[in-house]
Amino acid sequence: MEKYKVALVGCGRISKKHFDAIYDNRERMELVAVCDIDPTRKNDSIPDVPFFDSLQSLVKHGDFDLATLCTPSGLHPKQAIYLAEHGHHVITEKPMATRWQDGLEMIKAFDKADKWLFVVKQNRLNPTVQLLKKAIDEGWFGKIYTIHSNVFWTRPQDYYDQDAWRGTWEFDGGALMNQASHYVDLLEWLGGPVECVQAIMATQARKIEVEDSAVINLKWRRGTIGSMCISMLTYPKNLEGSITILGENGTAKLGGVALNQFETWEFATPKAPTKEQANSNDYQITSVYGNGHGPYYENVIQALDGAAKPIADGREGLRSLELLIACYRSAQLNKSIHLPLEL
Repeated sequence: MEKYKVALVGCGRISKKHFDAIYDNRERMELVAVCDIDPTRKNDSIPDVPFFDSLQSLVKHGDFDLATLCTPSGLHPKQAIYLAEHGHHVITEKPMATRWQDGLEMIKAFDKADKWLFVVKQNRLNPTVQLLKKAIDEGWFGKIYTIHSNVFWTRPQDYYDQDAWRGTWEFDGGALMNQASHYVDLLEWLGGPVECVQAIMATQARKIEVEDSAVINLKWRRGTIGSMCISMLTYPKNLEGSITILGENGTAKLGGVALNQFETWEFATPKAPTKEQANSNDYQITSVYGNGHGPYYENVIQALDGAAKPIADGREGLRSLELLIACYRSAQLNKSIHLPLEL
């Protein structure tokens, strides 16, 4: 079967996960180009891959089917639309955009170009999260009363000082939009459509434009209520990335540093595995990014083949972006925000 030729744009912090994922799927994918405005970021481990210092030169001279955007979030819309207009599929890191209207424009552009837009939601494919999703879909919880998520990580000032775009409204977004984005996505993916949100945000310690801390209250259309607490100020290192679900017939807390182990797993139904069996899904992690990028790329290949639906395409990305924007509007206006944002 044919190999899809991939160009990677942006060689920063997250790019290694994508290099590894492309390599993991090397039977069907080939990295054929790398692009970054900083030529010193050329990856020494791939010396034979052509390097481009602008998106325009990549598009003009590169030969590729699919581009992966690992650039600052605020650049995703313009870059993705440019690539679509020149006939390329795109994988974009989260969030797909930092503005609601930009996300809508991306969907329109890819529909017009008849190309795929994929938004990276690799945590959906972590084995622990897959089991939690199965528990919900198969009704092991019964009626779900409460969903709560904690993201207690640390991002010191020197993290933000690495690049001028970090911690800015225009290109990055804050603790909610950037660091906790995947958890916001999972609240909607696991809990279903959200009816309304209330948010409080603060910049308590870091010298940045955006928030380093946030608290969110949510009500889902299914009647579930819940909350989310986020801090990038945890001392002295990342402490917890968790989701807790309380239902009439079950309780589960998926925790660890980044959703990598079940701390609580109790169900009335005999269909549910034991806690020991559930713990067989625990996985070792070396970063908060988890191990889902490889399987995510595998799903992209299947979608391009026409053999499967994408786990997270542009419209799925837009759903979590809508929830993010609703939270920011709530904090700015000091009131509840109801979804959808546009009827």
